[in-house]
Amino acid sequence: MARPPDITIDDFSSPRFAPDVAEIMASVGPLAEAISLTPEPLLEQAASQTGLSDFGDDRFLEPLGIVCRALTSEADLSAMGVVSAQATLVQLLKSRLLVQDLLHRHPEILGLPVRAPIIIAGLPRTGTTHLHNLMSADPALRSLPYWESQQPVLGEGEVPPAGGADPRLATTDAALEFLNHAAPYFVRMHEMTTWHVHEEIGLLAMDFSTMFFETMGNLPSYRDWYMATDQTDAYRYLRTVLQVLQWTRGGSRWVLKSPQHMEQFAAIRAVFPDATVAITHRDPVSVTASLAVMMTYLARLSVEHPDPRKIGRYWADRVETLLSACQRDRDVLPAEQSIDVLFHEFMADDLAMVARIYAVAGQPLGSDARAAMEAFMADHPRGRHGRVHYDLSEFGLDGDERRQAMMGYIDRFGLRQEELNQS
Repeated sequence: MARPPDITIDDFSSPRFAPDVAEIMASVGPLAEAISLTPEPLLEQAASQTGLSDFGDDRFLEPLGIVCRALTSEADLSAMGVVSAQATLVQLLKSRLLVQDLLHRHPEILGLPVRAPIIIAGLPRTGTTHLHNLMSADPALRSLPYWESQQPVLGEGEVPPAGGADPRLATTDAALEFLNHAAPYFVRMHEMTTWHVHEEIGLLAMDFSTMFFETMGNLPSYRDWYMATDQTDAYRYLRTVLQVLQWTRGGSRWVLKSPQHMEQFAAIRAVFPDATVAITHRDPVSVTASLAVMMTYLARLSVEHPDPRKIGRYWADRVETLLSACQRDRDVLPAEQSIDVLFHEFMADDLAMVARIYAVAGQPLGSDARAAMEAFMADHPRGRHGRVHYDLSEFGLDGDERRQAMMGYIDRFGLRQEELNQS
């Protein structure tokens, strides 16, 4: 397969859109003016659209309020950003209502075991997506497709008849079609499809206590609340949603992944004591660059004139705090239930690394699983969408300074010069 030529994005701060996308974004202005990003109307809309009123434990109200204030006062949202934020928040609240309703009707769900999940903790561009995809190809493991992450539970009136099409598939197809048209280079950074295996960060977002909301805009006040708050209860809520999904679509042993797990080892250990955790590592400058490029590019969908330096600095700080937390808390995870995955070792022989992880997890790696993983790699060759060139200085960042700032992490996990040169 011929790979598309590499590109350089030259419209970070003044995005250029296809005419039809520009027309859509301009048309939502009046709608945005009528939206109030405050908890009360959002709660009312979710209740009205579902006919339900029990949101469960009201712990989520505090972070919901903080998210709303931060989106209004800190994120510099465009009209499209306001409309998108409202839709996202209402959908999260609807999902919370539907989960609670299902638990009321089927309390036996809470008795389902979430058995020994395999959890990937790592930042973008450290191999997490490839590793997640490989293990998710194993039919013995349960993973989370993108469509299910967006709308985990259907209302009683939305459930299709036996053999009927799930309405969530068409909804997700349409959303991704717009994303790929409005931000056509995003696929080079992180491919998304309706059945693409996805992170559970969207499930954590239903409890409104997760760094998911930081992907909607620079939200320093929410970030500060989140980082200062014990996330154990949020992870307990995640476990409940996983039980719900096991009840609706089966499966028992999950393979999970999210960057935020890097700073939540204690919560993971408390809620999933039998989990195996695979922590991926790569030169943190590459990680920082990847996030700066991706988050600045995506900001065009929610911010009128994204500021690459402001966004770059925000995510450089978050990479540093995430990796510092990993360095600080690594020993919270028992050695017999965790493994460090160095990027250059993984790239040298990806299936051998999967075998090492499976050995730690006590998960059989049979011929069917290997064949499924090899088929996935054949169908999804790395880099098939082409690469994006970038200049760190465009984001107000200096690679040498960033590497020096995180030298403690580099030394702690033995990232050799070979590894740094590959990045």
